[in-house]
Parts: sequence; structure tokens; C-alpha cells
Amino acid sequence: MRSLARRPLLLTALVAVAALVTAALAFGQDLVPIKITSVTKVTPNKAGTPKHPQGINIDVKTKIDTPRDYDPPLAQTVDVWISKGGNYNGGKYPTCSPQTMERRGIKACPPKSIMGHGTGVADADGVASIPDITVVNGGPTSVSFYTVLKNPARVQKAVTATIAKLHSGPWGYKVHASIPRSLQIVAGIPLRVESLHVNAGYKSYARDWIVTTMCPSGHKWKYHVEVHYETGQIAKFDGAVTCRS
Repeated sequence: MRSLARRPLLLTALVAVAALVTAALAFGQDLVPIKITSVTKVTPNKAGTPKHPQGINIDVKTKIDTPRDYDPPLAQTVDVWISKGGNYNGGKYPTCSPQTMERRGIKACPPKSIMGHGTGVADADGVASIPDITVVNGGPTSVSFYTVLKNPARVQKAVTATIAKLHSGPWGYKVHASIPRSLQIVAGIPLRVESLHVNAGYKSYARDWIVTTMCPSGHKWKYHVEVHYETGQIAKFDGAVTCRS
């Protein structure tokens, strides 16, 4: 009698497990196999010290590989964790607000608020779209990426990234940005971003916008990237830049 009493519980548990597995498989089939690769170069890679910080230029080349037989998933947020060993000094230089850029264009910003430039390659259902990116200082806790698209429709939007200094754990800073809907869907077409290349820092008028203060014991400045998509999936990438003391 005891075994018969337990049988409904066992069957219920098996059905529940089967349902969970089926749901997991169904969800997995909807996920898009995205691969992100990134190459970052820091110049100079000889680190400064807390007493003598070294200004740097950062050059980032990123590729996003999404199979053509999948609809491009929409990226909603991007988070980047950066290892200790540097400082962001955006509070020392002129700023330009996203509202100014979007209403009046990048020429309305103070020239010395411009910290870099970038470009990329994107596809809108067969129509090539080349984003033009300007890196703009946003103050002590933010930076803006003013992005202009001309195809398949003109869009000009500032993507604002918040920069938070971390006081515990292995990372020194966390950078967070939300992707505006106008840069996800253009003229009703989901945008497939294939690559981005951004170069910023070490301008003649802003040598210490970003500085290094140490080279970790492993001789690498590490970073971790997570892109959150509308599908619920997260694409991750871990990278490192070799440094010298």
C-alpha cells in the first residue's frame, strides 16, 4: 500500500521534470547562436603609477557573428567590467549633453568634449548601414556615443553609458549602456550589427581622460563583456590587454 501511495507522487515528479526539460529545449531552439570577439589595444601599454598616472589611447575592434538564417536578435543592454589599474577622469573636461547632440548635431558640442571616433558595419535586410560614432565626454560618471545612420533611414541618437567605480571585488569599473530602440529597428527593419571599431582617449587637449595606475601581477588588464538580448539570452566575452610595469 505504501508503494502505491508513493506512485502518484513519483509520476507527478516525472511529469514535472519532463515538462521542464521540454520547455528548456523549446526555449533553447529559439536562441540565436551569437559569437562576439573583440581585440583591444592600449597605447602605451606601460602602466603608470598612482603618483604618476599614464594617459592612454584605447582602440577596440569588435565583431558580432549572427548566422544569416536567423533573424537578428535585438540587443537591449551592454555591460562591461574593467580590471583595476586605471582611472576615468571625465569630470576634468568639458561635456556635451545627449539632448544637445540629438537636437543640434555634434558641431554644437565643445570641441574639447570630443574624445574619440568610431565606425561600424551593419545590415538592414540587405541594405548596408554604416554607423558613424563620436565619443563624447559626459562628465565624471558617463560617456556618450553619438551615432548617426544614413541607411535605410537617417537616425541620430546618443547612446549614454554610465561609468561606476567599484570599491570591492576583482573589477575596477563597470560600464552600462541601454541601446535605444531607434538603433535597434531602423525604418521598420531590425538592424544586424556585424562589427564596431572605436578609438578614444589621449587627445592633445585631454591626455589624462583615461589613465593607468598599475599593471596587475598577471601583466594583463582584463575585461568582461555581456550583451543582453530581447530573447532573454546573454552573449558573453572575456578579453585582456597585455601590460608592462
